[in-house]
Amino acid sequence: MICKNEVIEKAYECGFGDIGFTTAEPFDSQKALLLERQNEYAWVFKLGLDLIAGTDPKQIFPEARSIIVLLEGYFKEAFPQSMEKHFGRCYLDDDRMTKDRLAKRVKTFRIFLRENGIDSRVPFNLPHRLAAARAGMGTFGKNCLFYSNKVVRQGSWVLPIAVVVDHEFLPDEPTLQVGCPDWCRNACIVACPTGALKGPRKIDPTRCISYLTYFGEGITPMALREPMGLWVYGCDHCQNVCPRNAPWLAKELPLNQKVASMVDDFNLKKLLQMDKAVFNGKIWPHMFYISDKDIWRWKMNVARAMGNSREPEYIPELLTAFRSNDDERVLGMLAWAIGRIGGPKAKAVLNGILPGSNGLVQKEIVFALDNF
Repeated sequence: MICKNEVIEKAYECGFGDIGFTTAEPFDSQKALLLERQNEYAWVFKLGLDLIAGTDPKQIFPEARSIIVLLEGYFKEAFPQSMEKHFGRCYLDDDRMTKDRLAKRVKTFRIFLRENGIDSRVPFNLPHRLAAARAGMGTFGKNCLFYSNKVVRQGSWVLPIAVVVDHEFLPDEPTLQVGCPDWCRNACIVACPTGALKGPRKIDPTRCISYLTYFGEGITPMALREPMGLWVYGCDHCQNVCPRNAPWLAKELPLNQKVASMVDDFNLKKLLQMDKAVFNGKIWPHMFYISDKDIWRWKMNVARAMGNSREPEYIPELLTAFRSNDDERVLGMLAWAIGRIGGPKAKAVLNGILPGSNGLVQKEIVFALDNF
């Protein structure tokens, strides 16, 4: 049977930034938190992801004896600025659907384990960040994210991958504390535009911009539209303002060529006008939390971002989209966005689309006109 050092060597050979080991004991604190806050996490269970079952590795894999945690830095190369301002970095080079990069390396690592008599599972519902902390690989931030001890200059641009195995390894010393300095003065909590962060390791997920972009129900509430800013899918605001991430953000990185090749497809004007064929072929494989049944959410998010840009050049695009859409959530946000941009041209457009409107859409147009 292979030893721990051989597994560590293989992880680095596979390109992972760090590796840690912990027991397969239940994550009782996480289970208690989830039970206490069931209402806030009900949406996750509705999606079919049983987080409570994931707190006990042996419910996932009865033979579980240890957990190996691999740490991947997902921000190792620079992304085009036009992408970073609208999309969370962790989604920009996500290959969970295309399986052309990270997935291959995880598979290679698991094949190595299997060839050495170790069976494994990689569950999505196990608390990966908590597993990484229990494996001594870093600490938590006040923004509820995990900060590495070794990768991306001890920043939070990391993805822990928990591999549950049927072989017992000596566990590493846990590092479960919040590692933020006192002098940061809760920068992330103060800066969170929607007030989702409630304190160290405390978040209201239903107010998080990331959640609102891909899981929020109905048209985005009025009070949250301006705070959500230019984000279309995901959000990095709490990471961008964090002093612990400043060293990595200051580093000059080579450009990620894969993401650079996607810039044209993710142009806001194209996203606003895209049909299902374009969405399924070019967008969904990279950012897959929204299906083509909910393509309205993409268009609503794009319209809101255009409005918050205050850029008059978007008004013709918004009007064209208004004339070609029939979803009232999209139409309502298009009207709001035109009003948010403001100016005589926007007012004329709104007055032009007011006749014949009704219901939610009419209310949005009237609201926009009343705010000139």
